[in-house]
Amino acid sequence: LYFSAQEGILIFYHIKDLQYEIKICADISQPISSLIFSPDYTSLLLVTDQGTVYSYRPAHSGEAVKLLDTSSSCFLAADFLTPGNNYCVSVTISGEVQVWSLEDGTLLSKLNLGVEVQV
Repeated sequence: LYFSAQEGILIFYHIKDLQYEIKICADISQPISSLIFSPDYTSLLLVTDQGTVYSYRPAHSGEAVKLLDTSSSCFLAADFLTPGNNYCVSVTISGEVQVWSLEDGTLLSKLNLGVEVQV
């Protein structure tokens, strides 16, 4: 079970029978608004409400890596663009949909919907 604390800490609970183990996986120092697993469960996107997206790979147990920072655009949400784990899509409150490369954080494409987006 993965979850995030308000302070931006990614925590893993390993639960087996009546016992559990807690592990702090990453500290990104920004409140995490959502956690999204890739379709093959090898990567986890950590999305902040400030517009930063981090990647965490549970099998590698390393630090979270900052992929992209959209802080100038009132970021609302992000998710993997399937199939595969190479791209993600994000949306801003103003209705701009963006496609990003997860390898280097490059903005590949964007489309303005012309309407305000809400969750």
